[in-house]
Amino acid sequence: MARAAARRHRRPARQPCRRPRHHHPPRPRRHRPEPRLAHRPLHRRAAEALERTPAAVRFVDGRELDNRYAFTLRDVLADTPGVFVQNRYGQELRLSMRGSGIARGFHLRGIEVLQDGVPVNLADGSGDFYQIDPTAVRAAAVYPGGNALPFGSSTLGGAINFITPTARTATEQHILRAEGGTFGTARISGQTSAVLGDWDALAAGSVAHADGWRQHSRSQYEQFNANLGYRLSDRIETRFYAGAYIVRQQLPGSLSLGDALGRPRIAAAAALSGNQARNVWAERFANRTTVQLDTGQLDLDAWVTHKRLYHPIFQVIDQDGLTWGVAPRWTGRFSVGGLDNDLVVGGRYFAGTNDALQYNNLRGSRNGLVANGVQRATNYQAFAENRLWLRPTLAIVAGAKVLRDERDYENRLSGQRNSRTYDGLNPKLGVLWQPRPAVQVFANVTRSQDVPDFSDQLQTVNNRPLWVPIQAQRAWTVEAGTRGRQDGYGWDLTLFRSNLRGQLLQFTVDPSIPANTFNAGNTVNQGVEFAGHVDLARGVAAAGDRVTLRQVWTWNDFRFRGDRQYGDNRIAGLPPHVLRTTLTYAAPEGRGFLAPVLDWVPQGAWADYANTLRANAYLKVGLEAGITVAPGVSVFLDARNLTNKRYVSDLGTLQNARAAGANTAVFYPGDGRSVYLGTRIAF
Repeated sequence: MARAAARRHRRPARQPCRRPRHHHPPRPRRHRPEPRLAHRPLHRRAAEALERTPAAVRFVDGRELDNRYAFTLRDVLADTPGVFVQNRYGQELRLSMRGSGIARGFHLRGIEVLQDGVPVNLADGSGDFYQIDPTAVRAAAVYPGGNALPFGSSTLGGAINFITPTARTATEQHILRAEGGTFGTARISGQTSAVLGDWDALAAGSVAHADGWRQHSRSQYEQFNANLGYRLSDRIETRFYAGAYIVRQQLPGSLSLGDALGRPRIAAAAALSGNQARNVWAERFANRTTVQLDTGQLDLDAWVTHKRLYHPIFQVIDQDGLTWGVAPRWTGRFSVGGLDNDLVVGGRYFAGTNDALQYNNLRGSRNGLVANGVQRATNYQAFAENRLWLRPTLAIVAGAKVLRDERDYENRLSGQRNSRTYDGLNPKLGVLWQPRPAVQVFANVTRSQDVPDFSDQLQTVNNRPLWVPIQAQRAWTVEAGTRGRQDGYGWDLTLFRSNLRGQLLQFTVDPSIPANTFNAGNTVNQGVEFAGHVDLARGVAAAGDRVTLRQVWTWNDFRFRGDRQYGDNRIAGLPPHVLRTTLTYAAPEGRGFLAPVLDWVPQGAWADYANTLRANAYLKVGLEAGITVAPGVSVFLDARNLTNKRYVSDLGTLQNARAAGANTAVFYPGDGRSVYLGTRIAF
């Protein structure tokens, strides 16, 4: 009986084939009672919520990664317009949307990363990506800017929710993957699940190793995620999540532009002499309890994360922190004056404490304590978003978030204590017009607020952390766009403009030392996010096959406005244009695919605010392919940078590269030619 129940709740197995990614617009709205929890898994609810949102929101189905070599989040999000994500080394990368963290040379800023709706970020807003295992992603929902309000986020960048599978939503009960390739790369991963009546359980893990393309860039990643669900009744379900993550990453450091293009495989001298590395041990526990009410749905989230960091760079950063939170959220549908109405109301209490020690670095080991402090962050947040359907094809959206974020730093060596409180009210107003069931036109205006994290507030002066009273970044963003699909083609187009005050920007003094943060004056971030696909041919070699062209284009135009020092210069950090073109031949019935890929950056990013030094333009050529060799068994190939193009994948930012004494070694070279081969077995 248990096996029969599992079959009833599991989707039919998918033939392993990569199809072109389509960001689907909404289906026609129907009047029907709320279905039982058993038939509305989290990834489907996320897709439905995206389809009803009047904004530039996107959905990535994890099944599109089944036959791809997805080592980092860049591989997950590469075909998502408006998301700039570039690798530095290993799984260290820069993630930015609409200029969030545009000049941030490390870790995460201005984007809330969620796993199954629960924040991955630490309480001060900073964060890493290591606990997101691409092989364990069932879906990813991308909410740029104020569109993330239903999750309680109101930052400039927005939020990305990575949804992991459960035993009831997994495409197959058991999965094994093995992958390997150039630069000593090898990964093995697996997933197993079971449904036993009202109980269900799933566990997924992966171990990855790479020697790295550059000198001193060896990495080892061990990631484990599991969840256990229990249905108390048709209306109540609780699910427990657990994860453990171990990261050992050598750091090769940044180079001058000449070395990045001429000798890209070398490591920086400071990285070698200091044996620079980033080692993380983290554990995460969370629970979501869902109650289906007659008037809507209540979700109650609770979580706790422990993170230990040992990070020898210019000094040895040794931290041990705990983050915890609780977040109730109610979602309901009802009528107002005879009109359909959707309402989301929620709140979050989100806090954490971090013991932050620093030592002199003696070849990667501690050599004398130089800093000992305690970082405390507490956040109180409440939010609401209402969608009123004036007509079956026309809706208006209004919402707001109110917040109070407290930051406190105690210097145990000096006995000094510094603190700052940030308050805010961030409203949102939008409109959605759906002239046809598969077509949307939308516009909205939102206010965002980014609160500095401890990396901003504690800046290194004379090799000691100094508290700097950084202000919050505030912005008003207007966006308008359209998305839709027809037989054989589809599109997703958004234009946005953000007027910012106090934008959080960084500049590098010494590439080995975390960049200093400052509040800019008036700045503007504007751009275009576009994705489109069209079937060029069908029935080319066999009935049911197709050739599809897909284009992704992100245009970034980020500038100062009348700045006393930089005038109307472009803000350094991101290239103005990023394009990705894919031509896919898909065999019928999922038997295989072949897809050449072009990644093109016509102009490199500026490295300094004076606009005197920039990275190079580049064009990369790749090839992806996969074939089903037996039921549930597939083999896939991913060949990257086939022309061995030398290019800059990411960079730090400077004030003026031509100023006396400026250290311009802020460039990270991209990987050379690489080939990866993998197999996936599902049963």
